[in-house]
Amino acid sequence: MGATKSTVFTQQQNQIADYAKALAHPARVAILQFLVERNACVCGDIVDELPLSQSTVSQHLKELKRIGVVQGTIEGPRVCYCIDPEGWKQMRDLLGTMLDSLSQESSCC
Repeated sequence: MGATKSTVFTQQQNQIADYAKALAHPARVAILQFLVERNACVCGDIVDELPLSQSTVSQHLKELKRIGVVQGTIEGPRVCYCIDPEGWKQMRDLLGTMLDSLSQESSCC
């Protein structure tokens, strides 16, 4: 979405859309599931788990890091990635609030 169009929506709407866009790729979902399961890992471990090249995994990690749900630290020649607890909570809260806002009892159709 162009910058001019995003300004007509709230910051919260733009943030939710950013999360949704990042989560819209199955490789990113798989990476997040792997990181949650392991609670920390080295990028090479992720490459071993997915049928993707190192450069492709790195691009997906870069996007997850951009939205703030993954953090990475450089340890010598390796980069270790893990879930960013604060970013994860913010994403969970925003998406959860939106998803929970529709009452199960209401039906318009």
